[in-house]
Amino acid sequence: MQSEPETVCNVAISFDRCKITSVTCSCGNKDIFYCAHVVALSLYRIRKPDQVKLHLPISETLFQMNRDQLQKFVQYLITVHHTEVLPTAQKLADEILSQNSEINQVHGAPDPTAGASIDDENCWHLDEEQVQEQVKLFLSQGGYHGSGKQLNLLFAKVREMLKMRDSNGARMLTLITEQFMADPRLSLWRQQGTAMTDKYRQLWDELGALWMCIVLNPHCKLEQKSSWLKQLKKWNNVDVCPWEDGNHGNELPNLTNALPQGANANQENLGQCKTLEYQHLPAHKFLEEGESYLTLAVEVALIGLGQQRIMPDGLYAQEKVCRNEEQLISKLQEIELDDTLVKIFRKQAVFLLEGGPYSGLGEVIHRESVPMHTFAKYLFTSLLPHDAELAYKTALRAMRLLVLESTAPSGDMSRPHHIASVVPNRYPRWFTLSHIESQQCELASTMLTAAKGDVRRLETVLESIQKNIHSSSHIFKLAQDAFKIATLMDSLPDITLLKVSLELGLQ
Repeated sequence: MQSEPETVCNVAISFDRCKITSVTCSCGNKDIFYCAHVVALSLYRIRKPDQVKLHLPISETLFQMNRDQLQKFVQYLITVHHTEVLPTAQKLADEILSQNSEINQVHGAPDPTAGASIDDENCWHLDEEQVQEQVKLFLSQGGYHGSGKQLNLLFAKVREMLKMRDSNGARMLTLITEQFMADPRLSLWRQQGTAMTDKYRQLWDELGALWMCIVLNPHCKLEQKSSWLKQLKKWNNVDVCPWEDGNHGNELPNLTNALPQGANANQENLGQCKTLEYQHLPAHKFLEEGESYLTLAVEVALIGLGQQRIMPDGLYAQEKVCRNEEQLISKLQEIELDDTLVKIFRKQAVFLLEGGPYSGLGEVIHRESVPMHTFAKYLFTSLLPHDAELAYKTALRAMRLLVLESTAPSGDMSRPHHIASVVPNRYPRWFTLSHIESQQCELASTMLTAAKGDVRRLETVLESIQKNIHSSSHIFKLAQDAFKIATLMDSLPDITLLKVSLELGLQ
């Protein structure tokens, strides 16, 4: 600022193998990040390396001096800084002259200008105390004064560190997590049996997501991963540690605003992401020819979306399942499918259809398995222009909604002593069921639209609707959809679709 008087700051920066390992500045600013003066000096050193004189380690310079020069050096040093160093100088002189002192038991002397040994750990400077203080401050503000935004900026900094393979990313996240675990509100909420706020829970979600990035990092050593696992288990065993699935079953469902929020939110993010362009960057170290980071990323996303997983118990966790799936699919929709990516879609669709218990599109799934309607609709529309048979096969397999179907009791009912082992026909609390049923209806409507003019496929889709959809309002909606599709103005009415509409209307 022009109005502020110019101040001169004394800055010291230590380097070790191209990393800034420590900084000090006389400005006294305390922050997680470097002050402007440290940044300015770093940039000056980078841009004008010749202007910063390079000295040998001070121990080397002292070694070249004779006794008189050494005495002159020490006395001048004490004279210039006598108020600061004289007590230390006298204390050291006394210790050196005493044969039994501790200082005389050590060979040589330390040299802060010589740098670390090649075997020593070296990492970027991070003011751990400041990280802890700031996180503590933001948490104490309880979401006011933009503290949530500040915490998200810290999380973004961790992501940036991980991207740059900076080992401080894990260190910083550890410090943040420790402060989250020490938040006094956790024990208060536990005692009162109340759920934490959605904003606060989203911060915990981000913590979990970042830890996932750290433990899945392929560039980390096994011993590092073991230590993190130990630390995560330690935190997990703390009584106040929140459950991912909700606040220990005490949360009260607020179903009025359940999913629209998530959907709207996605829209010494989507608007911002549309400008991105995805390209194939070759991944040289991988075996198969033609693979790139993009193909690998798409394949991993398809594998993840197709995994069979049991619906969690809590309302928030169930919403999160839907939200995460929709976010990942919205990312995939930004990518234009070329021949290479279509091959991956085909391969994964076949794998998922033929897959065993790991696949949500396998022949046999658990009754409470998370439905695949949203994912299958995306697969269907992506595969339809390239492999219609596979597209329909995938979508028809995904139409099921087993949680609404009655199941036969397990165990042999003919033997009385086996009755005790019968599993009760528990009806799970699926808070997001209405959203799931609407997604199932969307999938069916998409297939009806695509099958117009194809008698065989329309009959197959009709059978699937009659078998799997249990909501009368959704069946009626599909009857209306079929009628609209059958009587579009630009063509003659589709008789088969009209019959489908009538069948569904009667049902």
